[in-house]
Amino acid sequence: MGKRDELIARYADDLKNKCGMVPDMDLLTKVTIGCGPAIYDADASTVAASQDGEIETVKKNFLIKKLGLMDGPELTAAINTAMDTYGRSERNKYRAVVYYMLTKHFGKESVYR
Repeated sequence: MGKRDELIARYADDLKNKCGMVPDMDLLTKVTIGCGPAIYDADASTVAASQDGEIETVKKNFLIKKLGLMDGPELTAAINTAMDTYGRSERNKYRAVVYYMLTKHFGKESVYR
């Protein structure tokens, strides 16, 4: 099992046990691959929910650029919902897990098909 496969298994575990979701493994794998080399970097692989700049990065680089959504308050609300689902007290909120939840939230799975 390669490093990426180990990370995908960890992300699936977080979705099941911390977020109460049954992950679509095909989609999770594609979202993880879409994150690129960031998944291997300790800092870049997580989302710092308490930093406004980090929330803006998720909004601009993922929701607007990757998923093609229009900017608006619903984007920030969706990010906050994802953070609440993951658990605000959870120290490591993996970027791939957050992106997966946001992709599902907006019904944008087709971006990865």
